Amino acid sequence: MFKPTKVFFLAASAAIAVAGCASFPDGATLDQMTQNAVKVGFRDQGIVKVSVLDTDETNRACSAADVAGKPLDEDLARALEAQNLKSIRWPADGKFLGDWKEGEKLAQSGRGLTWTDDAKTPNGGNCYNCHQMDKKEISYGTIGPSLYNYGKLRGVVDPESEASKPIVQYTWGKIWNSKAYNACSNMPRAGHMGILNENQVRHIVALLLDPKSPVNQ
Repeated sequence: MFKPTKVFFLAASAAIAVAGCASFPDGATLDQMTQNAVKVGFRDQGIVKVSVLDTDETNRACSAADVAGKPLDEDLARALEAQNLKSIRWPADGKFLGDWKEGEKLAQSGRGLTWTDDAKTPNGGNCYNCHQMDKKEISYGTIGPSLYNYGKLRGVVDPESEASKPIVQYTWGKIWNSKAYNACSNMPRAGHMGILNENQVRHIVALLLDPKSPVNQ
């Protein structure tokens, strides 16, 4: 999928061009040069398409803030969060919880989305790559906070009850599109980006909130 010689040639040409200019290119010009490099250096292969590298307004704003070494403007952050919140697709049948056992399988699996994968093979959630979720696990990531006792700490005794509705909806929304709650969150937008389908999100929600789940034991 990657053609390093072409990218190197393009980068070298760009460097020579910049060196010969009286002034350094502005941000817009550099962004365009980057896009050109991507078009030259990558190709569609298998189920992976170059379009996965496309960015939206949220990605671009957070990247720019990161490059500038400063937090995203608060007003812009709120606007982007509101925009992402509107994109959340809530369960069509109104059922937020699935089977926590299936959710555990998804949380353990990081498979999928590579060019060698079959399009019919379900993707994993890869939750343990960033979070602790079960005390029995001896290996997990720490990029995200521990989710052990996620439901218990939030007082969820019966996920189907009216009292639990706010946290159930929040959990669904966070998994579907994390940037609806934190514009520059590092958490993948699992539903929004098509990493997980609606039923898979339902299973992950059950893993986090079902009192019988190992997460809440």
